Amino acid sequence: MRFELGFAAFIVCFGMSLVSAADPVPDKGKEFLAFIKSQAAALRANDQPPADANEWQQRQTKLRGNLLKAWGGFPETPCELAPRKLGEIQRDGYRVEKLIFQTRTGVWMTANAYVPDKAKTEKVPAILHVHGHWAGAKQDRVVQSRCIGSVKHGFFVLVVDAMGAGERGLGKKLGEYHGEMTGATLFPIGLPLSGLQVYENMRAVDYLQTRPEVDGKHIGITGASGGGNQTMYAGAFDERFGCVVPTCSVGTYDSYLGAACCMCEVVPGAVRFTEEGDVLGLAAGRGAMITSATRDAFQFSVGEAKKTFARVESVAKLLGKPDGVKHTIIESGHDYNQPMREAMYGWMTRHLKGTGDGSPLPDPEIKTEEPESLRCFPGDSRPDDYMTIPRFAGAEARRLLENRKSPDSLDAWKTEKTARLKALDAVLGGTGANAAKAKPGLEQTEGETFILSFESEPGITLSVTVRGVPETSQPPKIDRLAVLLDLEQSADKTMGSDQANKLLKDGWAVAVPELRATGRFAVPGDKIGNAPDHNSAEWSLWIGRPLLGQWTWDVRRTLDVLSARLAKLPPEVVVIGNGTAGSVALCAAALDERITHAVTINSLASYVTDEPYRNQRLGLMAPGILRDVGDIPHIAALIAPRQVTIVGGVTGGGQTIHGDDLVKQFRLTQDVFAKQSAARQFRVQPDGQFMDFGPAR
Repeated sequence: MRFELGFAAFIVCFGMSLVSAADPVPDKGKEFLAFIKSQAAALRANDQPPADANEWQQRQTKLRGNLLKAWGGFPETPCELAPRKLGEIQRDGYRVEKLIFQTRTGVWMTANAYVPDKAKTEKVPAILHVHGHWAGAKQDRVVQSRCIGSVKHGFFVLVVDAMGAGERGLGKKLGEYHGEMTGATLFPIGLPLSGLQVYENMRAVDYLQTRPEVDGKHIGITGASGGGNQTMYAGAFDERFGCVVPTCSVGTYDSYLGAACCMCEVVPGAVRFTEEGDVLGLAAGRGAMITSATRDAFQFSVGEAKKTFARVESVAKLLGKPDGVKHTIIESGHDYNQPMREAMYGWMTRHLKGTGDGSPLPDPEIKTEEPESLRCFPGDSRPDDYMTIPRFAGAEARRLLENRKSPDSLDAWKTEKTARLKALDAVLGGTGANAAKAKPGLEQTEGETFILSFESEPGITLSVTVRGVPETSQPPKIDRLAVLLDLEQSADKTMGSDQANKLLKDGWAVAVPELRATGRFAVPGDKIGNAPDHNSAEWSLWIGRPLLGQWTWDVRRTLDVLSARLAKLPPEVVVIGNGTAGSVALCAAALDERITHAVTINSLASYVTDEPYRNQRLGLMAPGILRDVGDIPHIAALIAPRQVTIVGGVTGGGQTIHGDDLVKQFRLTQDVFAKQSAARQFRVQPDGQFMDFGPAR
């Protein structure tokens, strides 16, 4: 078995568990995962199998709607496929074609078709093979092997490169990984990679049905690892698939919580409305076979797969097709090896050809090709303007923002603001004002500094460090409070910074909250690739509460605690977001009018990017925020007429935005403030230096 995997792909394919009984994890690090799991358990507490076929029919209709919503919807009118054959390899008994076709306008899918010679005289059933996280994608020898075996068993085979992988990466070489901050560019526009893959695989079926060699009523799909996830979702959603064989990929959503998986496997908010058993149950009447390996990662383990299979099997019985589902267990590690291939051949033969009993069929002689020889665009021949994941995300973002112009009047803005605030609350997880306000717990005092611990919500205990509050007065009298947010360093370092010392010298009381999954509360092993909060952000997406929303919640609960401790908040409350915390400061101020001034310092100035996010956090990429609410300047505008200051700014790719370019970026914000006769309340300071708030009044 040969895997050509980078570190990130290794984590994804093999599903490294991050928290287990064998791992000595500090209690503070364990708390966040325990919270996520408790939230998930509460969401799925009433799960039951459907009582009868009628109930299942109602459930699957609702489930399809929820999946489609989570994926951001699909185009109402498919674009032209416009297929092109770029080359061909002739082999004994079959040929391999090098193909491209459009899935969306300007988005080209690279593919290989393995065409059996017998298809010259008769139509044959087809299998769509999706690759998973093998570095060579459709060209990888592991993937080639099952394609060659399938074509030699008489199937027309189409194998495709997933978006961002194989020949469709940022660069032109094979081996790129499409996860972490590359896949993250899709979240703000509300089109997660999992949904894009489902739609592209549906377009692959459209293509198969155009081929004269293919029996378009008998098409199957199979893949392993990330390709197994694609198989499950596309196979469940598209009823044109008559056989669905996910391999080394099926477990439970609950088992994802605690592991590191790829962005392509995440269906935002899925735990709010389903579990894997019901998803795969959508294919229960269409030849669904789960293949599991005995030595796989926990989330793909035999035990977890059995939980899902039990639901699939119960649905199949309700549909009167108990023999149409199967769970195959192979003594193996994470793979798509010979026994797995042989099991797939037999199952596909039964359900697509109508022959045999579904038992394994022997592997034919397999001789793979040099990966480079299968490429549609060998070497550096791919067009320079090829549509990559970030380019697609950037183009879609700009299209969405075409409808987000400055309001024509103050009345129009007031109506729009109400709708956008509601949308922001929903995008951030919808917790909002429905939860009880936090109360302070233990207080520790060290000289002029005191630390309050508090429960932000059940299961999440945080702390806020406060300096600059007079000890003599009861209750303490302060006129101005500065809340400093920094996701990249501890509260001690932030409180000891030049920024904090300058504020204290000028007469401000300073509070530094340590937000969940950051600082001392950070999750061990959280960083993967360029995403410092990869796993905590991913788990949060599953339960429909992006970290941006949870951090916003923590800031608002911090104000509750300080209000109780100080008897009331002072008339001036500034929240300063440093770097990656800038978006948190803006969201908190937009939703909480107790904040009189929001400041961002060298923070993300726009979600729109044509390259992967760099020096940002995955947790800031709330699904649909740009689509439903708007870009960073739109969020800042929601704070008007209260004060907003933008001190410096960076692009999604991590470059500093200089001078007038930063001013232009926030022109819409300036327009909104002006319409409210509050132009002086909005300020852009492009040099990126910490601004002087002046002495206390």
